[in-house]
Amino acid sequence: MVRVKRRNYPSRKKNKAQRERVIEYHSKEKKSSSNRIKKTSENGEKKNSRSKIRKKIGQGYKSRNLKSRNRSGVGRFKKSDLEPSMMVNTTIKLKEDKKDFQTRTFHELDLSPKLKLRIKNKGFIKTTEIQDKTFEIVSQGKSVIGIANTGTGKTGAFLIPIINQLINNKNKNKTIVLIPTRELAQQVEQEFKSLSKGLKIFSSCFIGGTNVNKDINKLRRLNHVIIGTPGRINDMINRRALKLHDFTKVVLDEFDTMLDMGFLQEVQKIINQMHKRNQTILFSATENPKQQNIIDNLVSQYKKVKVSEGKANTDNIYQEVIKPKDDKEKNQMLVDLLRKKEFKKVLIFSETKRQVSKLCRVLKKFDLKVDEIHGDKSQQYRSKAIQKFKLGSIQIMVATDVASRGIDIDNITHVINYRIPSSKESYIHRIGRTGRAGKEGYALTFI
Repeated sequence: MVRVKRRNYPSRKKNKAQRERVIEYHSKEKKSSSNRIKKTSENGEKKNSRSKIRKKIGQGYKSRNLKSRNRSGVGRFKKSDLEPSMMVNTTIKLKEDKKDFQTRTFHELDLSPKLKLRIKNKGFIKTTEIQDKTFEIVSQGKSVIGIANTGTGKTGAFLIPIINQLINNKNKNKTIVLIPTRELAQQVEQEFKSLSKGLKIFSSCFIGGTNVNKDINKLRRLNHVIIGTPGRINDMINRRALKLHDFTKVVLDEFDTMLDMGFLQEVQKIINQMHKRNQTILFSATENPKQQNIIDNLVSQYKKVKVSEGKANTDNIYQEVIKPKDDKEKNQMLVDLLRKKEFKKVLIFSETKRQVSKLCRVLKKFDLKVDEIHGDKSQQYRSKAIQKFKLGSIQIMVATDVASRGIDIDNITHVINYRIPSSKESYIHRIGRTGRAGKEGYALTFI
């Protein structure tokens, strides 16, 4: 998850005198002065940085200075509290300016040889910062609150020591892992199975949209780890199919998202069923006073770990604002961009399910490899679509905010906000899907 740093922009009165840099877009079919991409330049910005952005986003851009003015069409949707200026960022810090945390290799950690082998087979050599700093804490059975951004290795930070504990003692280390979204829960389960294969450590995943009877049958088998969304886990508890009296550990992953989605009550009900709970592992991308009070009520004693990777940092994400005159022009601009070779894996967001489906149909008419996910799609359909997106059989995924909080896919080159997000939090979650693991990413927003 990425938090955008807002700069000290002038007041409205000062804005009258403020000059903003606007980039005009020229499509192959029609060149028009009305096709504009707005970009606010920063003091001291280097010319080569600006030219790099134009080159990276695509050719066909021509720059000139214009005063900012509003466009019609935005007011037809839920009013956004975002200023276009916060969605513009043209600077990228040089890698040599970053202070890298020197982590250990997995070979140096006190892990079972069998687990080390599986980690090696997955291609993991060195720990990430969050993994390195929390490994001993989790291994010692202590509670920990980890503040780290999405894509920093948090899943491995709790799965690896938990699997190692289960190897040593399966009966005393039974764990429940709570995840806010279905897609993320499935991804965590896949990661767990790949790390625990052949170790006789068993898990089951429970999410909404799946067959309830099949879920009940899963619980009749031996499970050392239960993974799932709070809603479905509570459903299993209410049906008396799941009993947590012998579970000692709970993992609350993406806790800030869990709170945003209104899962606090469900989480509390689940925890109350864990009479032998002696360890809580909680990860969040952000921290705020309200969240802190809730954490203090859930966990009495814990260690807090904050890592540099978890700080709000958009230095490796180019952010642009695009201002078409109408939806027809917007669609043509979008298609022209998507046809550029640098747009390899693109995640497009819109506000409603209807908008997503409509846009998907439009893009398919241009023979683009595209699919869609939203709340009206079945879980089976969503899972297959995400898998195709991961494997590269489709280039573009159009989605509602369920994807900004629900999928964890590497190498997304561009995030495009087809409609301006309704809130800053939504914008942050969305653009956080790109520019991960130190790679450059691009976020474009139509306004």
